[in-house]
Amino acid sequence: MNPSIVLDARDLEPPEPMVRTMEALDKLARSEKLLVLLPREPYPLYRALELNGFTWKTKRQADGTVEVLIQHQAP
Repeated sequence: MNPSIVLDARDLEPPEPMVRTMEALDKLARSEKLLVLLPREPYPLYRALELNGFTWKTKRQADGTVEVLIQHQAP
């Protein structure tokens, strides 16, 4: 996985996880990856990622945590 940045948003109330994720993406270099830890599947985030040129992989952990690994789309 090798994320450059990890954002643990599991204990944040909406819309804070989305706000903090978008702020982190604004600073994400093309070579970096952002790992976001969430308590549930972030469907609105997926649309925002698609519109802003990012790709992602989602993985659900046994404890219910949803891990979303985000990076810039390849040029």
